[in-house]
Amino acid sequence: MNGNFNDASAIYLQIAAMLEDDILRGVLREEEQAPSTNELARAYSINPATAAKGLNLLVDEGILYKKRGIGMFVASDSRKKIIEKRKDAFYETYVKSLVREAGALGITREELADMIGRAARE
Repeated sequence: MNGNFNDASAIYLQIAAMLEDDILRGVLREEEQAPSTNELARAYSINPATAAKGLNLLVDEGILYKKRGIGMFVASDSRKKIIEKRKDAFYETYVKSLVREAGALGITREELADMIGRAARE
């Protein structure tokens, strides 16, 4: 894991996002053991309860699962779940506001598609 905390969101959410990033990049593989609460707390000098909250959020989402007495593990379909979750967030955060703004400016679908294509080529 790597990363620094910022003030934009709660630390436990940032811990969860960093673990998701590690899963997407292949640093943490499916069915591999995830860092423990205490490992995260030591590595980032945070309260173990904060680290646990980040891990438990991922358990609730089915990205991690617990093996009693052993620790947390990356679920077999975690990468797919993370991608779908982030695509949904991208749509809600960026696409909807883009389409609203385009509509307010009188930009047609075709013009918007052309703009997106141009941006992708740049």
